[in-house]
Parts: sequence; structure tokens; C-alpha cells
Amino acid sequence: MAQPELKIDWTRMPTYNTIMSVAAGVGLLLVVAFGRRVLRGDPLEHVDGWALAFGALGALLAATGLHMTLTWPLAGQGFPFDNIVFGEPSLAFGTLLLAAALYLWKRWGITTVTPDRGRFVARTMAPISVFVLAMGLACFGIAAAGWTYALFAAPPQEPISGAFARWPLLEASFISGLYVLVGVGAVLLPFVLRARVKAAGSGPLAVVTGVCWGVAGVAFTLFGALNYFTHIGLIINTM
Repeated sequence: MAQPELKIDWTRMPTYNTIMSVAAGVGLLLVVAFGRRVLRGDPLEHVDGWALAFGALGALLAATGLHMTLTWPLAGQGFPFDNIVFGEPSLAFGTLLLAAALYLWKRWGITTVTPDRGRFVARTMAPISVFVLAMGLACFGIAAAGWTYALFAAPPQEPISGAFARWPLLEASFISGLYVLVGVGAVLLPFVLRARVKAAGSGPLAVVTGVCWGVAGVAFTLFGALNYFTHIGLIINTM
């Protein structure tokens, strides 16, 4: 059956959630990798490299997230909710990554002379973990909205993803599920840090957090990379 013609004025809807998805996914994976080393007390060399990675990804996410949050570029053609869904979490995560990069660059040397670096870092992160927990709850809200209103469904004109347009809850469940994973890890983080302050090593909550963020990181990275093809195809098919 022929699909109804869809035309989008892309000059009114700059779309860059592709780079946001890739940066967020890689950022989650790096946070898991670095956090695992710190909590276990592993020796850390070349911390400047971690600072550069967090800084670069944080700058990308903070800049694009801030622009999307303040200007709502996706509202021009009927997708205003996407500015909240993608813009605000990206702004929050990007700012946190920038803060981590600054700390590693300017203050990491202090941790090298402490008897228990993992405990010291856990205590340092405790205040900001409250904001992380709050954003985890926000991720649950985004996921609930995705399921309730069947958000995230691609139009039929979009390659690959558009093949599932007749089942809008399918893609809604996929994206909402990723937000749930991120949210679970974020809500658990303060408790992970508290447990690390009390005892050495990483406990079961740290493992759950790492798995949630790791799976979400891989999915966001691959999905964002795929969207470079699907979004270009959508633009060509709707010009």
C-alpha cells in the first residue's frame, strides 16, 4: 500500500540528536569503565586521557542539549516533546561530564596520596549524586510518557525504523526501555557511593548500575550510528 506523502521543512527543524545519541552512549560506557576502576581501587594511569574524553563528550552534549533546551528546534514541525526528551537529559549529562573532566584535570592528584582512593572519590561525588538521582527519576518520567503516548515511532518514510511504523509501541518500548535502564543506574548511584564509603570494593548495587548503564550505552551508541543512515534517508524522502 502506498504511503501518504509526507513533506517536512527541514530548515525549520534542525535535527542533531544523532550526535547526541552517540556521545551519550559512549559517555555512559566510559563512565562505567572509569567508575569500575575507581571503585575497585585499580591503578589508574593516563588520567589526562579520561579527562579529555569526558571533556570532549561533555562539551558536545552540553552545547547541543543547551541549544535544544532553550530554543526548541524540533517544535517547528510538530515534535516539541522531543526537545524535552533529548535536550534536557543531554544538557544534564554533558554538564556532569564536564565537571568530571575538570575534576580529573585539576584535582585528581589529591586522590593519589589518600589511603583509599575509591572511598575518597565516593565521598567527593556524594553531593552531586543527588542530582543524578533526580535525573534518574526524570528518565522514568520520559519513559512513562513514551509508553503512554507512543512517542518515538518513526514515520514510514524513514528507512529501517519506518518499517515498524504500524507498531508505534515497538520503538516506543525500545527507547523508553533505554531511559529506564539509565534511570535505574542513576537512582542507585547515591547508594553505590554510600556503600563504597562504608566498605572496600564494589557491591551488588554497583554491578547493577554498571550493567544498566553499559547496556544502555551500547544501545544508544549503535542506535545513534544507525540514525545517521535513517535520518539522512528520512530527509531525502521528505524534502
